[in-house]
Amino acid sequence: MNTSTLRVDGLLFDKDGTLFDFRATWNVWSAQLIRDFAAGDSALAAAIARSVGFDLVAESFLPDSPIIAGTNRQAAELFAAPIPGSDADAMEAILAEAAADAPLAPAVPLVPFLEDLLTRGLTLGVMTNDTEFSAKSQLRRAGVDDRFHWIAGFDSGHGAKPQPHPLLAFANAHGLQPGRVAMVGDSTHDLIAGREAGMQTIAVLTGMAGAEELRPYADVIFPDIGHIAGWLHS
Repeated sequence: MNTSTLRVDGLLFDKDGTLFDFRATWNVWSAQLIRDFAAGDSALAAAIARSVGFDLVAESFLPDSPIIAGTNRQAAELFAAPIPGSDADAMEAILAEAAADAPLAPAVPLVPFLEDLLTRGLTLGVMTNDTEFSAKSQLRRAGVDDRFHWIAGFDSGHGAKPQPHPLLAFANAHGLQPGRVAMVGDSTHDLIAGREAGMQTIAVLTGMAGAEELRPYADVIFPDIGHIAGWLHS
């Protein structure tokens, strides 16, 4: 399809909170993980929850939790800190393996959504502050890993958001002008990285951040990624 009438030639998606609904995917999983680490010690469970910014009663991350937009390494450091005898290196491996098997809640039916974008001739990528291993595993389980031309994590050698370097790596790898790429995400990390890279920015509300927090960095805000198709030609 001729893409000359489209706003962009490429779309780069965040993963958690964007392709997958953050609350439905990660809140229950994280609550169980904290309880598993605590092994029945309620005081330890509370300490872990405080460290990672999680409300055990509501079974939900707090809006300002550093876990939401952080890297797997940062999450590992926060989970390990209150646990006696634990260290970030071992915790990082545990989290990466556990996250690869997390229950997935796609924000929209991903197969038809991505197929539609591909028929328009768009180049599609994923850039997450999760590990590349987890990203590829989760996208494979969702049946959409082969719909993306590029999948990278914070550990793929390009850096992590909010730095623009991994976004520019996607554009450079596929011969795209940054201004003809949109970064799609649910956090200020995603959008700040997009702005710094000279890309267009699309915010979605399937993460933990609200519209007011995202608005200063977003060219447009949608309830979920399903609204992007209509925006492409508007």
